Amino acid sequence: MTTKLSLANLDAIKETAAVPAYDRSELKAGIVHFGVGNFHRAHQAIYLDDLFNTGKDLDWAIVGAGVLPSDEAMRAKLAEQDFLTTVVSQDNDKSAARVTAPMIDYLAPGNAAATITKLADPAIRIVSLTITEGGYFIDPASGMFNPKHPAIVADGRTPNDPKTVFGLIIAGLKARKEKGIVPFTVMSCDNIPGNGEVTHAAVSGLARLSDPTFADWIDANVAFPNAMVDRITPATGPREVGIVADDYGIEDNWPVFCEDFKQWVLEDHFPAGRPALETVGVQFVPDVAPYEHMKIRILNGGHAAIAYPAALLDIHFVHEAMEDETVRAFLAKLEHDEIIPVIPPVPKTDLNAYFKQVETRLFNPKIGDTIPRLAQDGSNRQPKFILPTTADRLRRGEDVVGLSLVSALWCRYFAGTSDSGKAITFNDASADRLHAAAIKAKDDPQAFLALSDIFGEVAQSPLFQKRFIHALRTLWDKGTRATLQLYLDEKLGV
Repeated sequence: MTTKLSLANLDAIKETAAVPAYDRSELKAGIVHFGVGNFHRAHQAIYLDDLFNTGKDLDWAIVGAGVLPSDEAMRAKLAEQDFLTTVVSQDNDKSAARVTAPMIDYLAPGNAAATITKLADPAIRIVSLTITEGGYFIDPASGMFNPKHPAIVADGRTPNDPKTVFGLIIAGLKARKEKGIVPFTVMSCDNIPGNGEVTHAAVSGLARLSDPTFADWIDANVAFPNAMVDRITPATGPREVGIVADDYGIEDNWPVFCEDFKQWVLEDHFPAGRPALETVGVQFVPDVAPYEHMKIRILNGGHAAIAYPAALLDIHFVHEAMEDETVRAFLAKLEHDEIIPVIPPVPKTDLNAYFKQVETRLFNPKIGDTIPRLAQDGSNRQPKFILPTTADRLRRGEDVVGLSLVSALWCRYFAGTSDSGKAITFNDASADRLHAAAIKAKDDPQAFLALSDIFGEVAQSPLFQKRFIHALRTLWDKGTRATLQLYLDEKLGV
């Protein structure tokens, strides 16, 4: 028998899961959050729930917001359960469920007027974002904001009827300025190097298309702190819904599963104020860059490195990939030989010890993270997680045998079948052109490197071209496992 998740049923639910120690009716909104997905509910919302459980800062509750059809689906599911979420954290030897309640409302996606009104509310002092790496309108090759994207061009032409997150933020800031209300801080929680700077570029760049003077005002008055965020959080499916029902007796429309580990490193730049997150484990530092380099290149880069060989070997779960001796050894050699050596020092951190911790996290069988999740959206992730390391090594005159192999594996994956002939289902906004280029690349590897918006200057390197072409041809001739073994035996680049 299960109990429907709701505020009215918390007394019954607390028999099997931790419930909030605070009265949800005492919360007041202080944050509007765009992109209420699993990661947000396992990360930022958890830190706020921890803070509210201490009885502090109850005026920093979350109001959800969004612009996509999927945002409406999430809003509807959460509204049915009073915006509560069951979060199940799973370590290798333990699992625990808790119900979190820091969200008190969720604005209807598509209602720009209501969203702008809420953004103009003086009580809202932070606008936060988890809109994925692909949501920032970045040109992959240059890493810069792309003002020519059709959605940005449209919002630039009709700034009073915005359709993008950044258009809504601009409209909210403009409404506050007109009313003499201090601007809110815009806080990205996405896995992007310099995510605050990237967000600043998107907001200011879009504003400049219709009102250069206001864009100058944004540059001078609005804070965009950088952040590093980390917690492995897989997608929710019937498996997760069933576990919550069977193991904890809770009927939750969209529970969240995540690892026990979490980390948030944040620049302390909040002119309009902020919650006391340092009391619940958030690290406030002067410069986030060393931490984000470490995380994005070692963890996220590691994700990208194992995703495609695992998919080509018909491996479904991440922990199964790590149990495969060849895949695990490939990741370790790549990290130690090519990734870690070009990462700048991180205060009070041993990078090799950090990678060992990453290995332990990826081995976690309970979390159920999947290879298809790691493999999705490569057109946005490769230019952020893999190619910057490749570019750094090339600039230093160092070899890129392993990193070129990662790119070749990605190309081989987009040919559409695994080594056994099993069809691969893509999840990438650029899937059609990637697939077409990968098919051509079987005979002409340069066809994939011609995706200049993704590979940029890296594709112009003779050394990278040589390594990529050889790796791709070896993958087609000998298969994934044999190619990985050649790399491990240091025979791939000869």
